[in-house]
Amino acid sequence: TNDLGRINLYRLVSCSHLKYYNRRPLIPKSEFVRHREGLLLGSACEAGELYQAVLNHRSDQEIARLVNFYDYLEIQPIGNNMFMTREDYEDRKTDVETIEDLQEINRKIVKLGEQFNKMVVATCDVHFLNPEDEVYRRIIMAGKGFTDADEQAPLYLRTTEEMLKEFEYLGSEKAEEVVITNPNKIADMCEKISPVRPDKCPPVIPDSDKSLREICYNRAHEIYGEDLPEVVVERLERELNSIISNGFAVMYIIAQKLVWKSNEDGYLVGSRGSVGSSFVATM
Repeated sequence: TNDLGRINLYRLVSCSHLKYYNRRPLIPKSEFVRHREGLLLGSACEAGELYQAVLNHRSDQEIARLVNFYDYLEIQPIGNNMFMTREDYEDRKTDVETIEDLQEINRKIVKLGEQFNKMVVATCDVHFLNPEDEVYRRIIMAGKGFTDADEQAPLYLRTTEEMLKEFEYLGSEKAEEVVITNPNKIADMCEKISPVRPDKCPPVIPDSDKSLREICYNRAHEIYGEDLPEVVVERLERELNSIISNGFAVMYIIAQKLVWKSNEDGYLVGSRGSVGSSFVATM
């Protein structure tokens, strides 16, 4: 929802890959709780713990505990969970057999939202953009050994109209609430932030601009003499102005200091410059 949330999210992503990785990135709930500020958590798809608790008729106390943990509750299109009605569904312990059974689970989640004053949001669980794109997910899942890869759920991005029609069994007023009103409320809770900081956050070395210009011109004079050819000055100024105006002078000074230090220690090094600053890098 804000910059602190972005920092916490990136911290969790890093922990999931570096500290808790086990065949795939994982994060313990306790770690999430420690870094929860600035983040909103939804109750997820049918694999989520709330949906599973409702599906398996857990106690009211257990369901209440789960509902209170989440910032908003999710319901999803019936087609997403139709695999649960198939005869070959591996988890036949559940009593889901029909479309009506799946609709009833969603109705129960909606009632929980009303009971505990939690927003209920209709989400798509989008895995691909358009319906025909399911072929790519089919290939990926087949490669991972899924035997039901050809039975793809319609996990595409639906339009508002499609979502309203999908949830019309809740009644038009409730469908509009979960499809339009509540998603907009969540959007309004989020500040406008950038995925990365807009500033480049370079270190600060005093007079970097001045130092860069002095170093380049001193070297140019060593090579070309006291009166520099016009083409040399023109090229230097073009590159220096671009570097300095974009705040990159400090980067060049750091590189120069590294090269000087390496040379002093007896290690011969070269410095790679970009195409746009090849002459400055040479100087």
